[in-house]
Amino acid sequence: MSERSERSINTAEPVDDIATNTDPLSAPMTIGVQAYLSPEYVKDERDKLWRKVWQQVGRVEEIPRVGDYLTYEILDDSIIIVRTAADTIRAYHNVCAHRGRKLVDTPPGQRNAKGQKKQFVCGFHGWRYDLEGRNTFVPEREDWPCGLTERNDGLVDVHVDTWGGWIFVNLDPNPPETLLEYLEPAATLLDPFQLQNMRYRWRRWLVFDCNWKVALEAFMETYHVPYTHPEFMNFGMFLGWARAQGKHSNIGYDAPKGQEESQGKIRLGHGPDARISTIELQNFTWENANTNTTWTMVEAARRLTEELPEGTPAPEVMQHWLASARATDEARGVIWPTVTPADVAAAGTAWQIFPNFQIGQAVNNMLCYSARPYGYDPDKCIFEAAVYELFPEGEAPETEWIHTPQDDPGWRTVLPQDFDNMAAVQQGMKSAGFSGPKPNPYRERSVVNLHHNLAKYMGTGAPRDLT
Repeated sequence: MSERSERSINTAEPVDDIATNTDPLSAPMTIGVQAYLSPEYVKDERDKLWRKVWQQVGRVEEIPRVGDYLTYEILDDSIIIVRTAADTIRAYHNVCAHRGRKLVDTPPGQRNAKGQKKQFVCGFHGWRYDLEGRNTFVPEREDWPCGLTERNDGLVDVHVDTWGGWIFVNLDPNPPETLLEYLEPAATLLDPFQLQNMRYRWRRWLVFDCNWKVALEAFMETYHVPYTHPEFMNFGMFLGWARAQGKHSNIGYDAPKGQEESQGKIRLGHGPDARISTIELQNFTWENANTNTTWTMVEAARRLTEELPEGTPAPEVMQHWLASARATDEARGVIWPTVTPADVAAAGTAWQIFPNFQIGQAVNNMLCYSARPYGYDPDKCIFEAAVYELFPEGEAPETEWIHTPQDDPGWRTVLPQDFDNMAAVQQGMKSAGFSGPKPNPYRERSVVNLHHNLAKYMGTGAPRDLT
């Protein structure tokens, strides 16, 4: 483990006195609205940010066979990601070397293109490229007596790597960090969860009326839960900390905040009878969010009143519930990773991977969000949400990215509450009476950290002391 990772784990120690907290970015700060509203800022993001950072573009299991490919779009850049061998994935700029036509078009209404090919053929003049990016055919090539060579007639490589089951690309021709270096300390702290073994349960996307940062920031703190999702307060407190972790940040539940019994996403309900409140919390979550739990967990919760007597202490309810669900899953071929309470305390409940990807991890499921610009309109973004879980080998459901409008019942009832905030915040930031966001220094430090790191790339917009 690196020294950097050890320091990050140490920061997971409880913080007892917020007023004297000296963790990074713990002072009250404010953020300008330029990063959310300025068309010029959006234009600058293309070269200063999106062409410099590692970006998550899909899952390894989406392209299992040689020739399987998918595409990814970010502003003016389109990327082809293709499996070229059983153990090799490559990425190229999705553009023909001849006249600049895209090689693969995204079908109307789809998030991206995907499919299976032995070669990529330009639909304009028929230039062809093999899976290794080499030009294999130019019609009437003899008309170029010189000048057309392997240096300029093939596809241009894009750096690609994998971690946690995801595929990442970096458009920088010479990225200063490998993917693993870029991801630390998140990679180390999330390693016990074995995220590469999870598979999609569902995935949805839409074009939303807010900046991509507004969309992500709606989910990178717990401060909003009692007020945006008040129904959850029937089941206990859902407030916690946020920590700056270099480029990234994480959030979680803090023991000094009165939540010693369950710091992770898998939590008991709060009430006089932990059995009943946990049943109610699991039923509500499954029916109204369809996130942060699994059907095995729901069924195990529903058995609690049959398997445990009234008055069973909450810690024993938690232990029995998890053991029962784990055993049920194991019997059907689903093996949970071993994640200790110390691992959970250090990792928290979600990571914000700079700049635009959130991983909300648990021992047997996860909820992930991503957002990116929709063209150069600062008031719009592409927003994506996906739920993953562990399935028996070969039994993961077949899923697709489903375009799901904001008012579609497929979002259930919880996420639309967040959606209501997102568009309203984007509009509210334009008000002459708004001086800029003032994030909670303890619970919303992740928001400040995002803009702290954005400013390093963009050269503007650094958070300022709130005075």
